[in-house]
Amino acid sequence: MDISLIASVFDALRLRPPSKLALLEGREFASAHFPPTPPDVDALIVDVNSREQAGQVKQVLLSAYPQGHIIKVVENGRWTDIRLDELEIHSSEACVYIPSLGEGTSFESFAEIVAHLRAPDGCPWDREQTHQTLRTHLLEEAYETLAAMDADDPASMMEEFGDLLLQIMLNSQIAREDDEFTITEVIKHIYDKIIRRHPHVFGDLRIEGVGGVLQNWEKLKASERDTNGEAGKGLLDGVPLALPALTQAQEYQDRAARVGFDWPGIEGVLDKIAEEIQEVKQATNGEELADELGDLFFALVNLARWKKVDAESALRACNLRFKRRFAHVEQGAQEQGKKVSELSLDEMESLWQEAKRR
Repeated sequence: MDISLIASVFDALRLRPPSKLALLEGREFASAHFPPTPPDVDALIVDVNSREQAGQVKQVLLSAYPQGHIIKVVENGRWTDIRLDELEIHSSEACVYIPSLGEGTSFESFAEIVAHLRAPDGCPWDREQTHQTLRTHLLEEAYETLAAMDADDPASMMEEFGDLLLQIMLNSQIAREDDEFTITEVIKHIYDKIIRRHPHVFGDLRIEGVGGVLQNWEKLKASERDTNGEAGKGLLDGVPLALPALTQAQEYQDRAARVGFDWPGIEGVLDKIAEEIQEVKQATNGEELADELGDLFFALVNLARWKKVDAESALRACNLRFKRRFAHVEQGAQEQGKKVSELSLDEMESLWQEAKRR
């Protein structure tokens, strides 16, 4: 890259070159899907040579920078301040200067503060943590993240995703200190796995539809098990035993279906549910009833899978509706100067129906 070009750009901007600067070429940057530079470092994109390419650069930048971020476009030795979402050029050769988003906006800066928390001059609580002590926090953050997703609350999702990321970073930092692995190895491992398991995206393999993708996915995982000396493991052995029961059931059924173990049509699923209901009615003791109810739940999860509904999320949403409606019943009783237990069943039902209408 011509250093004199960079010097001329900063002369035009009347700016001193920053101590840290990411230099990128327009054509390569435009072909990306996400900016290849940390947003807490100023970036200079040179040789943006067409309006179409400028539009592609804008779309890549918008995946990490806010629409209203003020950038500078240099053309013919002159610069213009514009909003990122208004980026366009009017010549065959331009440069785009993107000021950083400031401290704390990159993955690297986040990794630094997590490492600082664990350093001798860091936080006593964080320094005491181990993989085992963080297990409950990881589980708690995962469920809080699911709650935010169930509520379809973007602000809460953003916050909870951050909390979840903190748990991953803390465990990775502990592993680095114990010479187990680094966060770089974590990223590289999943990076390679994604490429390996998507040959239809990053390779030449042609696959038709989602079904073809999932079938090939299982073939690739079986091959990986052979390579890793895990040929004796079954198709379902990779499903964590600690998963919630509904999620576990749906994952078992998903994996079995990918290799053809499934009903030919949904009528078989519905018939199975009806059969299991009859067997529940015919159960003669508690142990038998528990078994038949389990079979019924499993069949209902299968119906959810056929209808492309996540069974765990559906039940959580139902629980939330019940909680809200029952709270309305409690409020109605309180407004009457009564306890819920003092209401008649008809009064409870009336308040319940009122809650449903709301």
